[in-house]
Amino acid sequence: MPAVPILRRRFSRIQRVECSFFVGTINNITCSTTSKGADELSLNQSQLSRLVNTGCKLVGCGSAVPSLKVSNDDLAKIVDTNDEWISVRTGIRNRRVLSGKENLTGLAIEASRKALEMAEVNPKDVDLILMCSSTGDDRFGSAPLIQKALGCKSNPLAFDITAACSGFLLGLFSATCYIKAGGFKNVLVIGADAISRCVDWTDRGSCILFGDAAGAVLMQACDIGEDGLFGFDLHSDGDGKRHLIAPFIENETEDGSSTSHSGSGFPPKGSSYSCLKMNGIEIFKFAVRVVPQSIEAALDKAGFTQSDFDWLLLHQANRRIIDAIATRLEVPSERVISNLANYGNTSAASIPLALDEAVRSGKVQAGHVIAAAGFGAGLTWGSAILRWR
Repeated sequence: MPAVPILRRRFSRIQRVECSFFVGTINNITCSTTSKGADELSLNQSQLSRLVNTGCKLVGCGSAVPSLKVSNDDLAKIVDTNDEWISVRTGIRNRRVLSGKENLTGLAIEASRKALEMAEVNPKDVDLILMCSSTGDDRFGSAPLIQKALGCKSNPLAFDITAACSGFLLGLFSATCYIKAGGFKNVLVIGADAISRCVDWTDRGSCILFGDAAGAVLMQACDIGEDGLFGFDLHSDGDGKRHLIAPFIENETEDGSSTSHSGSGFPPKGSSYSCLKMNGIEIFKFAVRVVPQSIEAALDKAGFTQSDFDWLLLHQANRRIIDAIATRLEVPSERVISNLANYGNTSAASIPLALDEAVRSGKVQAGHVIAAAGFGAGLTWGSAILRWR
């Protein structure tokens, strides 16, 4: 645990950061060209008190994975590869894949129930559900179905967030905003993806990387003195989108041509998403360049230094990426949380899945500070400095 002077310095800085954050938010709410101070806005005393004095913290986590385990040796039976080739290049030995009657929504529900049980929160007390996923069971989203399955009786808001491997970090940020500025008390943030659905299983360069899973955390409002979300840093760069895509394409007609049904192009032909396409070299260079910068920026916003956090928790994309980022941040391997070898890249699920295993194994304990970062398609990336409980 950090020394008392460090804790005092953190607490003092946190108070200032929160006030600054919310004054900035209030200014933005005016949507005018002339910025107004907090005293000029039509906010009553209770609203101002909430903005300044409310914090949020993580109080529960859970995860779920499919029953089918696919090893590197299993993949070697369908593509030209082997266990050594995969493990040396990626650090992955196994992954879980949906099969039979399993679906992603079911995994999300299971992970959510575990998070609520750990937090000792009744589903009826949940105010908001954020489902972070790019591969849901329904094109129009799965969050409301999760709300129903959990038994949230008051019909709380539930919606999906699509940001691929950065989705869970964006979910954490969104939940923080809803709690601190919106008065929400209990927010369930779920990261879940089934990338196996959009992988080309004949492409050994990509099919070896991915697996399916779900993870969830419950974020809860608290007094500012207990605040456990210290700083965020979030970005996107559409110029790099071409390096990791799964585009929507028109299906070809039966004769293989791409001619429309009529000269006018109406009615539209059937369409679907293509398999995932990734430029691995460019994604590697992108991740090792921007993620260390993002974590350092989030630490600075939180008033922390690189020696002030206990664990580094990165999106579980590839062992070489994780090692390169840890090296640039000068974080020793014993302070890096990783379960990549067992599950592969599970996209938005990777951070909450790894967190849940670390918490339940006793590695991450109450009071530990974590520097977390997600990165991926979009291109998007983001970091958060948070404390477990």
